[in-house]
Amino acid sequence: MSNDSFSRRGFLAGLGSLGAATLLGGCATSATGGGGAQTSGAVTIESNLSAPAAKAAMQALVDAFNGRKGAQATLNTIASETYRTQLPSYLTSQQPSDLYTWYVGSVARSYADKGLLLDISDVWQNTTGYNAAAKTLSTAGNGKQVIVPISYYWWGCFYRKSKFAEWGVQPPTDWNGFIALCETLKSKGVAPIGMGAGGTTPWVASAWFDYLNIRINGAPYHRDLLAGKRKFTDPQVKAVFDRWKTVLPYFDPSATAIPFQDATTSLLQGRTAMMLIGTFFADSAPKDQLDDIDFFQFPIIDPAVPVAEEGPMDGFFASARSAHVAQTKEFLTYVATAEAQELYAKASTSTVLPVNTAAKAASTPLVEKGKKLLDSAAEITQFFNRDSSDALQPTADTALIKFFNQPNNVDAILSEWQAAAEKVWAS
Repeated sequence: MSNDSFSRRGFLAGLGSLGAATLLGGCATSATGGGGAQTSGAVTIESNLSAPAAKAAMQALVDAFNGRKGAQATLNTIASETYRTQLPSYLTSQQPSDLYTWYVGSVARSYADKGLLLDISDVWQNTTGYNAAAKTLSTAGNGKQVIVPISYYWWGCFYRKSKFAEWGVQPPTDWNGFIALCETLKSKGVAPIGMGAGGTTPWVASAWFDYLNIRINGAPYHRDLLAGKRKFTDPQVKAVFDRWKTVLPYFDPSATAIPFQDATTSLLQGRTAMMLIGTFFADSAPKDQLDDIDFFQFPIIDPAVPVAEEGPMDGFFASARSAHVAQTKEFLTYVATAEAQELYAKASTSTVLPVNTAAKAASTPLVEKGKKLLDSAAEITQFFNRDSSDALQPTADTALIKFFNQPNNVDAILSEWQAAAEKVWAS
């Protein structure tokens, strides 16, 4: 199953509903150069991929680029959650680095609107192997490209096959089956659901909001909500929380007290049975346990709602004030190749999927199953902040953690969320 097939049947369907309003907007600089004085020297790259496996994969990519004896690059890896909160400061500093790892889609819209991203349309003119969906997600409202995506991945309900066998349970096929599974696991003394929305990773809780919303109300409604065209006080959103309440008793008591890395450890050690998470969680897992990991699709709630899945896409964008524009574009041209993306996938935990359709993903049952999940989806969403903005994510963090602590105070929580969101949309 090719990445091109994934685009036709999944991503492009999602893009049809996405609309111009959620494309990257605005004011990227001219492709002829950045805002700073152009100098020779190494391309400086800031990366949020700080888990050991992801960091090693990034270094392998940079080493391969440097080994070509052309322009050179240096990599600086920053703790993921520090990077997440500091990225606006990095981009607006007087002497920003040249390149940054981040996300395609509307998450970059605010940065492009402020003229912080370099126009790299000429890089795209020299690339092959990218489908229309990837290009659209990388394009600003003025028709210029501002980011080069290199990988995407899927979300699912992950579990250990050996543990499910030990407990005598099977993955569910629908919501009622999911509830029955949770009941069985709880009766065996196992916390059915881990999450890891504590510490520096409260955003993990947004996956539950995203999936319940796209399962109950559909992806178009979800996108409209995150764009401010709907309200968090809508009855449709209240229905999401009413459904969520029914499974709160099955969550690990430490769901909002520990980060997802610790929740991953709990899953691997059998203290929790399953976790809704993206494949990046495997970066925190010992490689000798990867073969024991499997996942099932987030349960269908309403069969009449077209099935959407989260399929986030990652890449590199460049500062508009890069001091090494030619070298930066040389690096971006390299990472767009099938050769570079295959190398990156192999150097990681092999659960990421290359965006270049000519690049081969790892040939494992888990990866094939993940590709099939995305390929069969009617629509593809990215993730809460990726479908809205980095500025809106903290409003979700606050509301969702408060919901876990005060599940009977939903109306007040949603009113507070709407008020906080309106301030972000108005800024």
